Amino acid sequence: MNETIKALIGAADIAIKEERFDDLLEFYTDDAVLVVKPGLEVKGKDKIKEAFIKIAAYFKNSIVPTQGKMQMIEAGDTVLVLSQTLLEATNKEESEYSMERRATYVYRKVNGQWLCAIDNSYGTSLID
Repeated sequence: MNETIKALIGAADIAIKEERFDDLLEFYTDDAVLVVKPGLEVKGKDKIKEAFIKIAAYFKNSIVPTQGKMQMIEAGDTVLVLSQTLLEATNKEESEYSMERRATYVYRKVNGQWLCAIDNSYGTSLID
Protein backbone atom coordinates (compact mmCIF):
# COMPACT_ATOMS: atom_id res chain seq x y z
CA MET A 1 0.00 0.00 0.00
CA ASN A 2 2.76 2.50 0.90
CA GLU A 3 4.53 2.07 -2.43
CA THR A 4 1.22 2.27 -4.32
CA ILE A 5 0.23 5.56 -2.73
CA LYS A 6 3.75 6.94 -3.02
CA ALA A 7 3.65 6.16 -6.76
CA LEU A 8 0.22 7.81 -7.09
CA ILE A 9 1.45 10.98 -5.39
CA GLY A 10 4.51 11.01 -7.66
CA ALA A 11 2.33 10.63 -10.75
CA ALA A 12 0.05 13.44 -9.53
CA ASP A 13 3.10 15.67 -9.00
CA ILE A 14 4.14 15.04 -12.61
CA ALA A 15 0.62 15.86 -13.85
CA ILE A 16 0.79 19.16 -11.90
CA LYS A 17 4.22 19.98 -13.34
CA GLU A 18 3.04 19.17 -16.88
CA GLU A 19 -0.27 21.01 -16.29
CA ARG A 20 -2.32 17.94 -17.28
CA PHE A 21 -5.18 18.95 -15.01
CA ASP A 22 -7.78 16.60 -16.51
CA ASP A 23 -5.41 13.68 -15.84
CA LEU A 24 -4.74 15.04 -12.35
CA LEU A 25 -8.43 14.79 -11.46
CA GLU A 26 -8.28 11.01 -11.87
CA PHE A 27 -6.28 10.90 -8.62
CA TYR A 28 -9.14 12.44 -6.58
CA THR A 29 -12.44 11.22 -5.15
CA ASP A 30 -15.55 12.95 -6.51
CA ASP A 31 -16.02 14.75 -3.18
CA ALA A 32 -12.34 15.56 -2.61
CA VAL A 33 -11.24 18.71 -0.79
CA LEU A 34 -8.16 20.72 -1.77
CA VAL A 35 -6.67 23.28 0.59
CA VAL A 36 -5.68 25.98 -1.90
CA LYS A 37 -4.18 28.23 0.77
CA PRO A 38 -4.85 28.86 4.44
CA GLY A 39 -8.49 29.90 4.70
CA LEU A 40 -9.45 28.72 1.21
CA GLU A 41 -10.64 25.21 0.44
CA VAL A 42 -12.40 23.91 -2.66
CA LYS A 43 -14.51 20.78 -2.98
CA GLY A 44 -15.16 18.59 -6.00
CA LYS A 45 -13.19 17.88 -9.14
CA ASP A 46 -14.36 20.90 -11.14
CA LYS A 47 -13.32 23.34 -8.41
CA ILE A 48 -10.04 21.48 -7.86
CA LYS A 49 -9.21 21.80 -11.56
CA GLU A 50 -9.99 25.55 -11.49
CA ALA A 51 -7.79 25.92 -8.41
CA PHE A 52 -4.82 24.12 -9.98
CA ILE A 53 -5.07 26.32 -13.07
CA LYS A 54 -4.91 29.40 -10.81
CA ILE A 55 -2.06 27.91 -8.78
CA ALA A 56 -0.10 27.26 -11.99
CA ALA A 57 -0.66 30.88 -13.08
CA TYR A 58 0.43 32.16 -9.64
CA PHE A 59 3.72 30.31 -10.08
CA LYS A 60 4.06 31.52 -13.70
CA ASN A 61 3.44 28.02 -15.02
CA SER A 62 6.70 26.74 -13.57
CA ILE A 63 5.69 24.79 -10.45
CA VAL A 64 7.44 21.48 -9.80
CA PRO A 65 6.17 19.63 -6.71
CA THR A 66 8.12 16.72 -5.23
CA GLN A 67 7.87 14.71 -2.04
CA GLY A 68 10.57 14.09 0.51
CA LYS A 69 10.13 11.92 3.58
CA MET A 70 6.75 10.23 3.99
CA GLN A 71 4.93 8.44 6.76
CA MET A 72 1.66 6.58 6.18
CA ILE A 73 -0.91 5.35 8.68
CA GLU A 74 -3.56 2.95 7.38
CA ALA A 75 -6.96 2.11 8.87
CA GLY A 76 -8.98 -0.15 6.59
CA ASP A 77 -9.93 1.79 3.46
CA THR A 78 -8.32 5.05 4.65
CA VAL A 79 -4.69 6.18 4.72
CA LEU A 80 -3.26 9.30 6.34
CA VAL A 81 -0.14 10.45 4.52
CA LEU A 82 2.30 12.81 6.24
CA SER A 83 4.75 14.14 3.70
CA GLN A 84 7.54 16.61 3.28
CA THR A 85 6.38 18.46 0.16
CA LEU A 86 8.89 20.56 -1.76
CA LEU A 87 7.91 23.12 -4.38
CA GLU A 88 10.15 24.64 -7.02
CA ALA A 89 9.11 27.54 -9.24
CA THR A 90 10.83 30.32 -11.13
CA ASN A 91 9.25 32.92 -8.85
CA LYS A 92 9.54 31.04 -5.56
CA GLU A 93 11.26 33.98 -3.85
CA GLU A 94 8.21 36.13 -4.59
CA SER A 95 5.73 33.65 -3.12
CA GLU A 96 4.13 34.52 0.20
CA TYR A 97 3.68 30.78 0.84
CA SER A 98 6.28 28.32 2.07
CA MET A 99 7.94 26.24 -0.62
CA GLU A 100 8.76 23.48 1.86
CA ARG A 101 5.76 22.07 3.64
CA ARG A 102 4.71 19.26 5.95
CA ALA A 103 1.66 18.11 4.03
CA THR A 104 -1.21 15.90 5.12
CA TYR A 105 -3.14 13.87 2.58
CA VAL A 106 -6.02 11.48 3.18
CA TYR A 107 -6.48 8.64 0.72
CA ARG A 108 -9.55 6.43 0.52
CA LYS A 109 -9.95 3.16 -1.33
CA VAL A 110 -12.86 3.48 -3.76
CA ASN A 111 -13.80 0.53 -5.96
CA GLY A 112 -10.38 -1.01 -5.35
CA GLN A 113 -8.45 2.15 -6.21
CA TRP A 114 -6.66 4.54 -3.82
CA LEU A 115 -7.86 8.12 -4.38
CA CYS A 116 -7.06 11.37 -2.61
CA ALA A 117 -9.99 12.63 -0.52
CA ILE A 118 -8.18 15.49 1.27
CA ASP A 119 -5.20 17.31 -0.24
CA ASN A 120 -3.66 19.65 2.32
CA SER A 121 -0.13 20.65 1.37
CA TYR A 122 -0.08 23.06 4.33
CA GLY A 123 -0.54 20.30 6.90
CA THR A 124 -0.82 21.39 10.51
CA SER A 125 0.50 24.88 9.72
CA LEU A 126 -3.17 25.72 9.10
CA ILE A 127 -3.59 26.02 12.87
CA ASP A 128 -0.69 28.45 13.31
